[in-house]
Amino acid sequence: MPQPKTTLQALLFDVDGTLADTERDGHRPAFNQAFADAGLDWHWDAALYGKLLAVTGGKERIKYYIDRFRPDYRKPSNFDELVAGLHQAKTRHYSTLAAKGGIPMRPGVRRLLAAARAAGLRLAIATTTTPENVTVLLEHSLGPGTQSWFEVIAAGDIVPAKKPAPDIYHYALEKMGLQAAECLAFEDSENGLRASLGAGLKTLVTVNDYTQGHDFTGAAVVLSDLGDPDAPNRLLAGPDFGQPFVDVAYLRTLHAN
Repeated sequence: MPQPKTTLQALLFDVDGTLADTERDGHRPAFNQAFADAGLDWHWDAALYGKLLAVTGGKERIKYYIDRFRPDYRKPSNFDELVAGLHQAKTRHYSTLAAKGGIPMRPGVRRLLAAARAAGLRLAIATTTTPENVTVLLEHSLGPGTQSWFEVIAAGDIVPAKKPAPDIYHYALEKMGLQAAECLAFEDSENGLRASLGAGLKTLVTVNDYTQGHDFTGAAVVLSDLGDPDAPNRLLAGPDFGQPFVDVAYLRTLHAN
């Protein structure tokens, strides 16, 4: 006999590029400030940073930059410690910027999160960025107390393998006691989509300037953003439900589709 359809229970969100344009407006300038503070001649412009985003994780991104783009740089014996220190400094600069409210949420994010909570959907975060970065973004860009909206914040090095590995999603699902079939994931990049699909999650993708050329094969739908009633989004791939913004009814239809 056919199995009954699973109802939607929870929404799992990536952070960087999904909830806010943190890569362009937060992490990149914070990295550059950390490099300048350390007296390094490294500078990541927008185009270069787009290439570096092929690698997830800040420390990993710095190492990739040196290996791929700075063959002239001679690594000191304490290179790993240097990278760790630069990443810590970057996190401090990012926190300062976010605390000033300098990283706005993407279109429709606040509206959808509030509506999902009101509808009884559970919320979680699954990201490669550090827990500190998540906290400061939520508190200062989404609003005071909004960290408590998410029952699980799976972030940073809490799992050894970062996206595109599915580990962070497996961790979040385990903590919530849910099956992948009961959830929807929200991502913005190819690496993020590979991670969510690897965990068996149906995934809604909202692209940004850095990821619009990525391969989103397997996504349930690809949109320009979540949209708002007075600011429609664009459907880039997937089913057209005739609604130019994402709300809870849209998500239930997508989940059941």
